[in-house]
Amino acid sequence: MYKGLRPWLFRLPPELAHAAGLATLRARGTLGPAGRPAVPGLEVDALGLHFGNPLGLAAGFDKNGEALRGLATLGFGFLEVGTVTPRAQPGNPRPRLFRLSEERALINRLGFNNKGMDELARRLRGRGVSIPIGVNIGKNRETPLARAVDDYRLGFGALAPYADYITINLSSPNTPGLRSLQEPEAARELLGALKEDQGALARRGRHVPIAVKIAPDLTAAELAALLAVLGDVGCEAVIATNTTVGRPGVGRTRAGQEQGGLSGAPLAPRAREIIAQVFKALPDIPIIGAGGIINAEEAWKHLLAGASLLQIYTGLIYEGPGLVRAIQADLAHRVAASGHADLASALSAARVNHSSGQRPNGHELS
Repeated sequence: MYKGLRPWLFRLPPELAHAAGLATLRARGTLGPAGRPAVPGLEVDALGLHFGNPLGLAAGFDKNGEALRGLATLGFGFLEVGTVTPRAQPGNPRPRLFRLSEERALINRLGFNNKGMDELARRLRGRGVSIPIGVNIGKNRETPLARAVDDYRLGFGALAPYADYITINLSSPNTPGLRSLQEPEAARELLGALKEDQGALARRGRHVPIAVKIAPDLTAAELAALLAVLGDVGCEAVIATNTTVGRPGVGRTRAGQEQGGLSGAPLAPRAREIIAQVFKALPDIPIIGAGGIINAEEAWKHLLAGASLLQIYTGLIYEGPGLVRAIQADLAHRVAASGHADLASALSAARVNHSSGQRPNGHELS
């Protein structure tokens, strides 16, 4: 059905098409139960949370938590909303979202357009869905970098009481200077302050895990330095990765010349490289793999590289909501074919075989 609708949707400007999609999902959420996310063999325990399946929605799709029930009906194991800032802001001037249809990619320079933390907190109080909800927080554009910690603490304080986990967005390329917060000293100061707030909330009876979303454009040395900090401060998950300012395979296209972050199929190889490096450096910290998951094969490759959970966004734009069930069906088939009882066991064995170049049960691992 979506394949028939997509040509008509793609005649609309990308942001207008996105708004239409959210409106449809809001309507869908009023029609019935919010789905059954548990998929036998695919359940995951991570971050102290239970996920009915490993596939989640990445931040950016529903910044203000407006379509949670409708999104849950698609079968996601979890949803991440945001990025949200303390104060509402309009984001960057339009146009700021661009399709690269042939490459199955997007470029965005939205700039954290959102209705602010108080509006999102209000929606989350009556969220009406049982699957885990993560909240991705950032700083307002006009807040000086020297005071960035204040914005993140405000966001954590307002939203952690209603979130199952909080993601610290240090890696969007569309807020000037934001990525400098990935530098070790800045990251240590910011995350140290948030861990204090996390501890204070835990003493009142509510522990909310903290994840950090990182950029795919870090050098090996920069990534190693950041991961050392994340390990030291007790980060509970890493989301790898955000969009890239690079233009792999799209630099000569007209839309590829636009400023902003590139997502979709061209990002997948780099995202997996980062996932693998995080997995090697921090093997005990769950990785949420994001970037370029536009089909079931890419989802499997991200898991094989070291991810425990997955997030999609651009893949939904090109493949439609059926992508959620398609990925789950493929993963369930792989688990069954492996002879293992669950995804974690199947992945553990597959990673060993992959590193030795074997292909268990005749199935491709790459």
